Amino acid sequence: MASPAIVSAPRAAAAGSSSKTETFVDNKRKDDVRMSNIASAQTVANAVRTSLGPKGMDKMICTANGEVIITNDGATILNKMEVLQPAAKFLVELSKSQDVVAGDGTTTVVVIAGALLKQCLSLLSGGIHPTVISDSLHKASIKAVEVLTAMALPVELTDRDSLVKSASTALNSKVVSQYSTLLAPLAVDSVLSVVDPEKPEIVDLRDIKIVKKLGGTVDDTELVKGLVFDKKVSHASGGLTRVEKAKIGVIQFQISPPKTDIEQSIVVSDYTQMDRILKEERNYILGMIKKIKATGCNVLLIQKSILRDAVTELSLHYLSKAKIMVIKDVERDEIEFITKTLNCLPIANIDHFRAEKLGYADLVEEISLGDGGKIVKITGIQDMGRTTSVLVRGSNQLVLDEAERSLHDALCVVRCLVNKRFLIAGGGAPEIELSRQLGAWAKVLQGMEGYCVKSFAEALEVVPYTLAENAGLNPIAIVTELRNRHAQGEINTGINVRKGQITNILEENVVQPLLVSTSAISLATECVRMILKIDDIVTVR
Repeated sequence: MASPAIVSAPRAAAAGSSSKTETFVDNKRKDDVRMSNIASAQTVANAVRTSLGPKGMDKMICTANGEVIITNDGATILNKMEVLQPAAKFLVELSKSQDVVAGDGTTTVVVIAGALLKQCLSLLSGGIHPTVISDSLHKASIKAVEVLTAMALPVELTDRDSLVKSASTALNSKVVSQYSTLLAPLAVDSVLSVVDPEKPEIVDLRDIKIVKKLGGTVDDTELVKGLVFDKKVSHASGGLTRVEKAKIGVIQFQISPPKTDIEQSIVVSDYTQMDRILKEERNYILGMIKKIKATGCNVLLIQKSILRDAVTELSLHYLSKAKIMVIKDVERDEIEFITKTLNCLPIANIDHFRAEKLGYADLVEEISLGDGGKIVKITGIQDMGRTTSVLVRGSNQLVLDEAERSLHDALCVVRCLVNKRFLIAGGGAPEIELSRQLGAWAKVLQGMEGYCVKSFAEALEVVPYTLAENAGLNPIAIVTELRNRHAQGEINTGINVRKGQITNILEENVVQPLLVSTSAISLATECVRMILKIDDIVTVR
């Protein structure tokens, strides 16, 4: 139990005088809780700080079940970390929030939050009340967003080069950065192909399906205008592996003999009864296949069944004889994407199997990928929905997973530009400019507010400082030179980590969406304000 915060000690006054009460307020516990929260959150921020930027280090994460992950994606690192302290968990949630809003900048947002908390420690030790600090940080973050918006450059979706540049910037800090020339245009084309002209500012990334297939290298990654399945065609009884002018049915029922609803066994006493049962089963399956064949359907996508086998050897045999290609074990959560792509309807019962519910494609074929196994590709789909598929290849599972995560970040960056069509320089340029302008603004503010805004401005310098540090440069000399160049009006000057010097970062094509920077600052400030306002931890058992 916590010791009581307020202790009243009444003392008896002299005879004839009224009694007075002295009150002693113990703030030590409140300070201890606040300091421990800040220290825990800072530890989490420092853990991912070395992963920031193109020259950032990677983390090897070993999970309890023996899985190994190599990544420098902030959201993935924090998500896999075992964080127990409640306030430190805020930073994990903060990284997830940035991932949802912008998709990129998940490391940046945590690093900024850690730097703000460090500044808050010095402000608290100076005797400034947490509420004053919190309010000042809120004002500073609003001003910061205004400054960033004023710096931003408008971009059009028709300007493909600018979109590719911003996707490349997101990929340059990843493990698979050497493949950015392939993945960046692929990400741009994927997002632009699913943009609906009626809702031009909304992109649903669920309309882009990423299929991972082991084997080959990341260079073999390709964009497929159609559907890709990471599975084989059913080869029972010499089933088809290539169908032209395909009529595709997506079914959610089983092509197998019916079973009772309750668990029971049937005892067969002689062979004639067994023969009757088998004959009935054959007739039942044949009746279903005849109805399917009558519609002209020649490709079946069968949803995986959780109750019993979706198909049996017998039904596969008859389907093969009827010249119908079968792709079985389609996952339940893929059905919506498949039907949207094929512009068809899922069929839940054989009685509802009609020609108007089928999808049409020029070609369905099984493709061998050498040692990587086989995939099924559906191309030339008629009236195809606004979806696309990406087949990602990789030499091992670690590279494959990281390529998928990197591609997701690139897709999110392009999505940000569709939502908010403004670009901003990268390489620490916006943070230094913010720091300079907020520092100047702090001088005209009165009282404690000016101190707090000045601290906010200083905290933002952590981004260029860390970029320089991770690139093996002299961070103090680099940040000092950056300040000097920005004071002379060169607002797009940033750190070129490839050349190891300060250059105009726009000319180097290092750009990022405005939304990534604005959401990082807003979310980090909100998280820090919440941690500041906590003065006690109550454990309920």
